[in-house]
Amino acid sequence: MTTKYIFGWFILLVAAIINGAIREGVYKQQLGDLGAHQLSTLTGILLFAVLIWGMSRLWPIPTQKEAWRIGILWVMMTVGFEFLFGHFVMGHSWEKLLHDYNFLEGRVWILVLIWTLVAPRVFWRASP
Repeated sequence: MTTKYIFGWFILLVAAIINGAIREGVYKQQLGDLGAHQLSTLTGILLFAVLIWGMSRLWPIPTQKEAWRIGILWVMMTVGFEFLFGHFVMGHSWEKLLHDYNFLEGRVWILVLIWTLVAPRVFWRASP
């Protein structure tokens, strides 16, 4: 089960990259950095919802415990990728990487991580 959902995380990664490219290329200029970040967070959550729902249908999650394990695994992989790739490959400072976690400044990226954590459980519960 876990191997399929590790592969599934890579699907989410590609979707997130596409979502970010659309933000940067289509509407960031008009909305500004913060507005584009917030809209991109919303579209990312919706996109993840569709993809995770599809994965949960393709690869049914057998138990609530497994649903939580998948969510925790995905969050760990996401944060690890974001910070390790972002810092060591892209060369971003730790301050820049932490910037999207500042909820008090309107940076709502944490909502994507929360959704990534709970979505497998939500769709496990909603499964027939």
